[in-house]
Amino acid sequence: MSKNYDYDVLIIGSGAAGLSLALRLPEHARIAVVSKRELKEGNTLYAQGGISAVLDEADSMESHIQDTLEAGADLCDEEVVKLVVEHGPQNIRWLLNQGVEFTQQPPTGSSGYHLTREGGHSHRRVIHAADATGKVVELSLEDQARHQANIHLMEHHIAIDLICTPRGDGHQARRCHGAYLLDLKNDQVRTIGARFVVLATGGSNKVYLYTSNPDVATGDGIAMGWRAGCRVANMEFIQFHPTCLYHPDAKSFLITEAVRGEGGKLVLPDGQRFMDQYDQRGELAPRDIVARAIDNEMKKQGLDNVYLDISHRDAAFIREHFPTIYKRCLEFGVDITREPIPVVPAAHYTCGGIWTDHKARTDVRGLYAVGETAYTGLHGANRMASNSLLECLVFSELAARDIARQLQDNDDTLPPLPHWDESRVRDSDEEVVVAHNWEELRRFMWDYVGIVRRNKRLARARRRINLLQHEIREYYSNFRVTNDLLELRNLADVAELIILSAQHRRESRGLHYNLDFPWRDETQRQPTILIPDNYVRNTRVTTHEETA
Repeated sequence: MSKNYDYDVLIIGSGAAGLSLALRLPEHARIAVVSKRELKEGNTLYAQGGISAVLDEADSMESHIQDTLEAGADLCDEEVVKLVVEHGPQNIRWLLNQGVEFTQQPPTGSSGYHLTREGGHSHRRVIHAADATGKVVELSLEDQARHQANIHLMEHHIAIDLICTPRGDGHQARRCHGAYLLDLKNDQVRTIGARFVVLATGGSNKVYLYTSNPDVATGDGIAMGWRAGCRVANMEFIQFHPTCLYHPDAKSFLITEAVRGEGGKLVLPDGQRFMDQYDQRGELAPRDIVARAIDNEMKKQGLDNVYLDISHRDAAFIREHFPTIYKRCLEFGVDITREPIPVVPAAHYTCGGIWTDHKARTDVRGLYAVGETAYTGLHGANRMASNSLLECLVFSELAARDIARQLQDNDDTLPPLPHWDESRVRDSDEEVVVAHNWEELRRFMWDYVGIVRRNKRLARARRRINLLQHEIREYYSNFRVTNDLLELRNLADVAELIILSAQHRRESRGLHYNLDFPWRDETQRQPTILIPDNYVRNTRVTTHEETA
């Protein structure tokens, strides 16, 4: 028997992309926002740098577009880059209207706000809130969302899978009607129906042993979209942030690129600079170049880390512009006003994701993807610093417009949805299997599919992931789902997508560097797109042109 949908829009993910989309939808829409932990816990909260936008009279849209295209190593979708850049200023104004307070320093620029510069940018165009931009944005949006009567916030819920109706011939799911959610407080699975579903779960960098991301970044949206029949693109391009604090107790604390933008120098233990040997832009080279340079120096000299030194700047300037970093480093015995910061590269940003069009729509009707979960074509082979929050805002705006238009349709009938069946499973008595597989997965991804790759390493990783997936599927079929099992399952699917994409790209470009193909091949100037032929592993690779 059919019934009305539980919600008009179900948004899975509560970072900048998910919350800004919820706040931009019509007030009459019934909206649910799902969060695995507390609403604020996610990558947005920990983003330090800022948001790039053309706000200074000395800057231009053309310059921002060109910088993005150059950083993306000729793999960006130029039309998308233009779209995002041109929507930048209005989205900054929207954030200001939501109560976001950016750092002011008139008369720097016509905006009256302090603008910093980061790697790849030819102008100062990164608006920020000191060194905690993501936190300020996230908490401001959360505050707004909690005051909206039409937005239902579902904290401590993890999505298991999307609920889709088949196309009719037994192949890919073609219409999304909701999702199965595990309520982590009472261990019950809920079936939620929605007219539209948005995946805004962030990236997948917990697939690596060392990452700047919080524990929730397990690629849930990418994996669910893939299993539902969505194309996935450019998963070989994982951005490793060059400077994560190196300390055994620090756990994924990022040192923002703005430190280098304000004069920070990368040095060896003896104080010698090395970036000029790798790129004429030195410390302001794009992240892929800087990360590989650090990785090479560490391997060449047998180092555990290198150092980032900004102690030559005035101490008051450092404390004012980088208060979070100053306080956090001081907790670990490092006074950044007097000494260099020990740093290492760490997996930071997923440049690929679920393929979407210019309105954030995926291949499955009724299903959207926004933020780091999505592949829009903006980043190409390498994300330019501070373009990520901008992408979140712009595509959430575009998705909200498209969904709002369709909400005017009176069709509010939900087809019968299958209930979650636990009749043939039991509670696990082998949780050690999940913990062991999680550790093994993250370690071999770091060793074999990291900053620098080789064909043999990729082949070895593919054999390991195939075996792990077999074990995970067997475990998933016999035991009740848990948070750890679901995250492991998603990470394994994402790991497979990264490996397959990396094996397909037989060149070195942007963030993908293969010692067996160290050259750049101009015949491969198209994204890598994986197409699920059905719900299982039968996968083929194609180019953007073949599927346009």
